[in-house]
Amino acid sequence: MEIQFEKYQGAGNDFVMLNNLDGRFDDITTEQIAFLCDRRFGIGGDGLLLLTPSDVPDTEFRMVYYNQDGSRASFCGNGARCICAFASAVTDGAMMKKGNYCRFVADDAIHTARVADGWVDLRMVDVDNVTTAVRGHFLNTGVPHFVCTMPSQTSLDSVDIMHDAPTIRYDEAFKPNGTNVNYITIINDDEIAVRTYERGVEGETLACGTGIVASAIAASLTTNACHFNVHARGGNLTVDFEREGNAFRNVWLGGPAQKVFSGIVNI
Repeated sequence: MEIQFEKYQGAGNDFVMLNNLDGRFDDITTEQIAFLCDRRFGIGGDGLLLLTPSDVPDTEFRMVYYNQDGSRASFCGNGARCICAFASAVTDGAMMKKGNYCRFVADDAIHTARVADGWVDLRMVDVDNVTTAVRGHFLNTGVPHFVCTMPSQTSLDSVDIMHDAPTIRYDEAFKPNGTNVNYITIINDDEIAVRTYERGVEGETLACGTGIVASAIAASLTTNACHFNVHARGGNLTVDFEREGNAFRNVWLGGPAQKVFSGIVNI
């Protein structure tokens, strides 16, 4: 089958985008998704997103997200920002409300986003609890994340992420589905650097939106800041939230979301 696709990236986190507003990809298989995301034999991407009609009132579309290995995931922050930019582009802005806002539904929740000039601000889910462990903090920002805070003098480049992260990702405490793993250093009270190992990709990605939010929230437990500039390997993003004890509300992730290329592929 010949299909048309677009490729988007958000701070180096890259995705295959398919327009499924007419339902043509409702029956896409795990094997086909994994092929499309394959960087050698397919298009290549950290994941694949379907722009699908919404069945939820007062929302413009449904986001369906698949990991690189073809497994379905409840959410992806950078993928969500990219699909909002994609939705605006393929519908000539018809899915955007006044002020370039849109509301959409994902498997985890309903989200609001604002699209403007290659930058997308996305409202994430509220975080109701952060669990403190020996090596860091565990929380769910749409998907589960473990955040390891490294000593301030430690360079993140020195972290052997492919050796260390899988031991946390597959730890008994996070069964059956495991967790994503982040390593952070606190640069200033409102500035951090992040590296992320993503489950489903089973490797490091240049940026992870839900991981960046989790990392900022974990850092706030030390610095008490509610706004963060975040440096990921693929670019810079922002995180803002309001804190109520051990709960975090009105959480927003901001960053670039840009079309890379489009094309036709046979699956």
